[in-house]
Amino acid sequence: MEWIAIVTALALIEYSVFGAQTGRARVKYGVEAPATTGNETFERHYRVQQNTVEQLVTFLPALWLFALYANAPIGAVVGLVFIVGRAVYAGAYLKDPSKRTVGFLMGFLANAVLLLGGLGGALVAAL
Repeated sequence: MEWIAIVTALALIEYSVFGAQTGRARVKYGVEAPATTGNETFERHYRVQQNTVEQLVTFLPALWLFALYANAPIGAVVGLVFIVGRAVYAGAYLKDPSKRTVGFLMGFLANAVLLLGGLGGALVAAL
């Protein structure tokens, strides 16, 4: 379970970095709070941050469910795929939003594996 905790912390650190990048972009491009539009580069940073938090809502519980009811070491590896996928997504989205698909799919598929595996393991344990 230690590896699951480490992956959890890494995912939260990654999100915090995205948040800091969004804050720096807000200042650099003069987009004053509470505005979330006004400069395309800022908007890309903001969208990366928001999309990541949307994905974390599924990822974090799914990661722990998979670890508890399926397999913690495999869950940690799949969790790392999610984190790498978010980094790939961010890099692509900041350069050209139309190129975000690979990173998005990495995160989406990792979430699907974790969620369905955790659910399947819990159902087996319940029966």
